[in-house]
Amino acid sequence: MTAPQNPVIVLVRPQLGENIGKAARAMLNFGLTEMRLVTPRDGWPNPSAGPAAAGADVVLDQAQVFGSLAEAVADCANVYATTVRKRGVTKPVVTPEQAASEIRTAPGRSAFVFGPERSGLETEDVALARAILTVPINPQFGSLNLAQAVILCAYEWSKHATLVQPTVEELLPPAPQDELEGLIGHFERMLEAKNYFWPQPRAETNRLTLRNLLTKPGWNRLEVRTFRGILTTLERDKRER
Repeated sequence: MTAPQNPVIVLVRPQLGENIGKAARAMLNFGLTEMRLVTPRDGWPNPSAGPAAAGADVVLDQAQVFGSLAEAVADCANVYATTVRKRGVTKPVVTPEQAASEIRTAPGRSAFVFGPERSGLETEDVALARAILTVPINPQFGSLNLAQAVILCAYEWSKHATLVQPTVEELLPPAPQDELEGLIGHFERMLEAKNYFWPQPRAETNRLTLRNLLTKPGWNRLEVRTFRGILTTLERDKRER
């Protein structure tokens, strides 16, 4: 099975260059690079977009401008109109998570369509879409800014992409069991000298609790060695320091 194409982000009549830049930043955070603009209010390119994009220049440099939404999504088989308001049209309503899942297996190109910052998509815009995309939101305050709306969709799509989680990549593997046993034994020797495992009837329970405590976190080798160094320092006679 071939990998699905990344969805297109379509901004309809965006008003501020800063918001276009922030949307581009949100896109690139999650691996999306194809932005299409429909009659941006202040024209394109917009000098205010670059600083707001914070380095997502590849998105802005490749952005395409169209005269109508119909032209912008002409090559897209799966178009999702993002809105929190009913627009007098009857269409399937999905969440970003559901839309991302559908796009993953649906043939043809897909697009997430976002409306102007102040008023959102018009009924005519929503009518062009195959489905309405919305999120559960506070009914007393349903206002998302443009970049927030884009990042919700981009994030859900990224779950189906091959993006690497940096923090996971940086984690060291757990220490080998023999090194962990060495740490546990080191603790036990020091605690024995201080009569920690007294009275005798509770010694075995205390040893088991100590072992469970030290094995639970999955210490890596560096952490185990650091602990051993701390214990060695603590058990030295003051005269040796």
